[in-house]
Amino acid sequence: MAMLTMKQAASQFLAKQRIAVTGVSRNPRNHGANVVYQRLRERGYQVYAINPNADRVEGDACYHDLKSVLGGVEAVVIGTRPETADETMRECVELGIGHVWMHRLYGTGSVSATATEYGRQHGITVIDGGCPLMFDPTADTGHKLMRCLFTRAVPKRV
Repeated sequence: MAMLTMKQAASQFLAKQRIAVTGVSRNPRNHGANVVYQRLRERGYQVYAINPNADRVEGDACYHDLKSVLGGVEAVVIGTRPETADETMRECVELGIGHVWMHRLYGTGSVSATATEYGRQHGITVIDGGCPLMFDPTADTGHKLMRCLFTRAVPKRV
């Protein structure tokens, strides 16, 4: 699989309409996955919250895993701890989901090297860092600024 620029990969990811966000919390205060979930919802995406320990988040139904989403999803934002990303990536492969974005701004974020490798070996376009809110059509000024400032968190190619 040819490497894409980050901008190309982000554009392909954000062209999908049915997107799941893992790690959406029942306690949303400043939780990154919740911020991503809210923004995608505001921008008109069909967005699905995934949390094995919740039935409702952000006032919406919450699914315990990806396979529980009726009709499936086209893309997944992983907003959980890195050790959870491996299991999520295996589920994405099993379900034929072609695009996965592992959220990261500080430290490792949700990025798992083993999940990245596994996904890519199975034909998934894996964005291993940054945030979907750093790119249009979901971006805001603050996230665009973060994209410029936190260059180590955003891969150049995927």
